[in-house]
Amino acid sequence: MDESSRKKLWDEYIKTRTPELRDTIIIEYAPLVKVVAGRLSMYLGYNVEYEDLVSYGNFGLIDAIDKYDAAKAVKFETYASLRIRGAILDQIRKMDWIPRTVRQRQKKIDTAIKELEARNGRNATDQEIADVLGISGEEYLEWQSQMMITNVVSLNEFLEQGSEIPAERNLTQKIDVPEEVLERNELKKILAESLELLTEKERKVILLYYYEDLTLKEISNILEVSESRISQLHTKALQKMKNKLGRYMGYLTES
Repeated sequence: MDESSRKKLWDEYIKTRTPELRDTIIIEYAPLVKVVAGRLSMYLGYNVEYEDLVSYGNFGLIDAIDKYDAAKAVKFETYASLRIRGAILDQIRKMDWIPRTVRQRQKKIDTAIKELEARNGRNATDQEIADVLGISGEEYLEWQSQMMITNVVSLNEFLEQGSEIPAERNLTQKIDVPEEVLERNELKKILAESLELLTEKERKVILLYYYEDLTLKEISNILEVSESRISQLHTKALQKMKNKLGRYMGYLTES
């Protein structure tokens, strides 16, 4: 359905609010749920099934349709994406899928990286980090896989700041603010520098995921490695980029 047809559909639904038109809108925007769920699945790794994320997200889509106010001049896709993401993360919080051991391991990894970088004056290797932690390289990779779920915390904070329509409008309008133009230019510079910290495969994963908007499965097919390996590479890349990007890290986790 093109943009013009969607507008007509919304105009008619706003006038009549019939269940039939509501169902049509749900079907029309169902792919958006899959996109949001796919994004979150990269951070959650294999701690939760992708199909479950889609199921939770569908409730967010329905909620967005029921509460959307076209008079606010905000695209429905923008509003719905936040509602879908919020519904998924709300369910994850309720199920408490971030064990204390995972949080503790994240702190240990962060501490080890800081100590090694302060001592050696360069980025720490996986094996060096594993040695400091007193675990094997394979065990460290497993820890990294589990760490993906901790990214939910930053996403939760973003949502809990009040992601209602007025906030979204600010997000859409800020493009024209000169300060924001300067900030985006600074982000591009820092992002380019942070990419230099990555291995070739890690860099490819970041570029394919964030620039080409490919899914986990599509990237695994291109690089000819398993989806679990792609998840590990993504986690390792974000860990390396974390210190360099600083406050700009949210630009990736909110994508």
